[in-house]
Amino acid sequence: MTDEQERRGIFIAFEGGDGAGKSTQIALLAERLEALGLSVLSTREPGGTPKGEALRGLLLGGAQDWTPLEEAALMSLARGAHAAEKIRPALAAGKIVLSDRFADSTRAYQGASGLSSEEIETLHQLHSKGLEPDLTLILDMDPAEAMTRAARRGSADRFEARGLAYQEELRRRFLLLAMAAPERRKLIDARGAPEEVAERVWAAARRLVEAS
Repeated sequence: MTDEQERRGIFIAFEGGDGAGKSTQIALLAERLEALGLSVLSTREPGGTPKGEALRGLLLGGAQDWTPLEEAALMSLARGAHAAEKIRPALAAGKIVLSDRFADSTRAYQGASGLSSEEIETLHQLHSKGLEPDLTLILDMDPAEAMTRAARRGSADRFEARGLAYQEELRRRFLLLAMAAPERRKLIDARGAPEEVAERVWAAARRLVEAS
């Protein structure tokens, strides 16, 4: 049986720069879907499993100066466990999986740090067997505004601490990813009140949900 035959649920990933409001929008979409009587699993990367959460602390903390390849390898290891232990079983059970980041984050973040697309895709195939979301919602906003939002949460992680130029490069890479697969990746204007953004998210996801 192929991966696609096994997947009875829907896999939606939320992407974007730090401070774009991904966790808020996941919570709002989950609430809407559950009100429709649908079974939802909300999860995050890096993390989602005990292995992933352990690696999250290594990756986001500032204690180690990881190379781009080391960062990507750790992210890929965490994602492999996430896909095998949490995402694929949930999809097989017919759930809607909402993930705060997935493979496109590695394509943007470690790509912005200098890793080649060939290296990134090799790791993705090796650990996650090429699993991709049915829909990726890229929350887009001005990086300076997003950094201001992120700063309100407290201390910056290793990626937020890289500054505005890095965040601007991340935005450029996410926009390129959206252009490369517009049928699967949708740009969402993340400006405005959370409820306004939630309506844009629902407009992008509704057809896929209703068709399932």
